[in-house]
This record gives sequence, structure tokens and C-alpha cells, in this order.
Amino acid sequence: MRNYVHPGDTLDLTAPAGGIASGEGFLFGDIFGVAAMNAAPGALVAVKVAGVFRLPKVAASGLTEGQKVYWSAAERKVTGTASGNTLIGHCTKAAAAGTADVLVRVSN
Repeated sequence: MRNYVHPGDTLDLTAPAGGIASGEGFLFGDIFGVAAMNAAPGALVAVKVAGVFRLPKVAASGLTEGQKVYWSAAERKVTGTASGNTLIGHCTKAAAAGTADVLVRVSN
């Protein structure tokens, strides 16, 4: 195909104000991704938009395997609460309330 560009699991996007660290999740408009490297504010950064990642979660949120998970832009963490948050994928391993992180299959 002449119009094929690339697989699309990694995108070059503009780092947010304050920059971004490798492994940090972030919303780029309506696209959620995980930075593949450190980047200064406004610089292009390679962002993984598909795959399974260990991400920080809202401590009070208990999550079950297969559950839809959302990104709280205010807390910059995963939550099970849909209201006011952005769907980013599914929990791949249960995480009890009080735990700091969760495995998430990111799928935009």
C-alpha cells in the first residue's frame, strides 16, 4: 500500500508543559500514551500508545482483571472511575485498594 505510514503503536507527540519522564503516562489531547524517553516541554517525544504497562493508580481504587480503566488527568493516575476521566484500556491483573500501581493494557 502506498499510503501505509507505520504500525501506529508508537507516535511522536509534543511533550507537555513541564516536560515528561520516560515511563510516565499522559494524555495528549484525547490520546493516552506512555513516554518512551525523557523530553523537555514542547520537544517531540516517542509515545507508546499500545501495549501493557505498569502505571500508578489511585490508591483508593481497587481494580479487577479485565475491568475498563481510566486516566485521571488531575492525579495523573489510573482509576476505575469513568466519570470525568478518559478510558485508556483494561486492567490485566487485579490490584487491591491501597496498592500503588496496576498493569494496564493500553488501547486507544
